[in-house]
Amino acid sequence: MALLWLLGCLALAGSARCGVPAITPVIRGYNRIVNGEPAVPGSWPWQVSLQRYGNYHFCGGSLISEEWVVTAAHCGVRTTDTVVLGEYDQETASSDVQRLGIAKVFRNPSYSALTIRNDITLIKLATPAQLNARVAPVCLPQATDDFPGGLTCVTTGWGLLNPNGNENTPAILQQAALPLLTNAQCKQYWGFRIYDVMVCAGANGTSSCMGDSGGPLVCQKDGAWTLVGIVSWGSSTCSTTVPAVYARVTELREWIDSVVTAN
Repeated sequence: MALLWLLGCLALAGSARCGVPAITPVIRGYNRIVNGEPAVPGSWPWQVSLQRYGNYHFCGGSLISEEWVVTAAHCGVRTTDTVVLGEYDQETASSDVQRLGIAKVFRNPSYSALTIRNDITLIKLATPAQLNARVAPVCLPQATDDFPGGLTCVTTGWGLLNPNGNENTPAILQQAALPLLTNAQCKQYWGFRIYDVMVCAGANGTSSCMGDSGGPLVCQKDGAWTLVGIVSWGSSTCSTTVPAVYARVTELREWIDSVVTAN
């Protein structure tokens, strides 16, 4: 199964395999994203904007193949929503942008709104994405992969720059480099609310914020960007001294495979 998925990922990405952007990201310090920085246009080609009511961005997501997007269960995606690929500046029209309909929404049946465990939804696109330099899939980790505390990873999104006002929603895609925490370290902040199916990152002066939900936390493995986390929850004030919490993709890989294989 793992080999089949990898071969599929390689085939889907054509000449560029998953997780290797045609346009190289530039990350300071490596060096809502609070205290992040604008991304290089096209450098995170799997970044998705989920939109409704026309072009209202409400959550992020990640392209994992031509036909599938992963996001957070708590985003409450509907089949009437729109998946937007290749977006960078949400206030400027671009020929790079693909607006695709949704055929089916698969919310993890074990998702709990109370504990926010298993915070993952898979979206099957109504029409396949056209892969190119600015639209390409991220790699999925194997269930056995280990991403240790202290590893520097990157989260991206159009979430609030400041939690106190919608006027700080950026038009341009933001990125932030931030370190992973071990779950033992994370429990020092969040206690019993942290489960094995979660992974924490941040508390280093940057943070995800409202509007980033469902978007990617990616780490490099074997030269390719790999989806380690899905933006899930955190400080209500998007505090940059408290870690944000992400759904841990290694723990959810088996469920992802089962849904994709069956559909």
